[in-house]
Amino acid sequence: MGESRLVGSADAIIAEGCAFERCTVEQSIVGIRTNIQAGARIRRSVLLGADFFEVAYEAMARPDRPRLGIGRDAVLDGVIVDKNAHIGDGATLVNEQNHQEYDGEGYYIRRGIIIVPKGSVIKAGTKL
Repeated sequence: MGESRLVGSADAIIAEGCAFERCTVEQSIVGIRTNIQAGARIRRSVLLGADFFEVAYEAMARPDRPRLGIGRDAVLDGVIVDKNAHIGDGATLVNEQNHQEYDGEGYYIRRGIIIVPKGSVIKAGTKL
């Protein structure tokens, strides 16, 4: 994966074992073994992390599923991501329409907060 580097971090709590690749994390909590890929922007969110590290051959074995963690150029704002979630490249999870209650594929919204349940898969390019 190359050098891990957090581009920007403001008021963030980051647990051990995380891998960052040129991303930005603001006003968030990042749990153990979280993988955040290049270009991702995380704001006002809680990422609970993962129970295990995903190795390259495991990711390649499932081309239909995004890698474990947060994909390239994903944008999360006001999101709770439970453990072992897969958020695809370019996914945008921002409640711009201010839904209070909503159920989507791999996520739901309660009281305006986007929640990605444990083990969920958010497809690449998902817009919310």
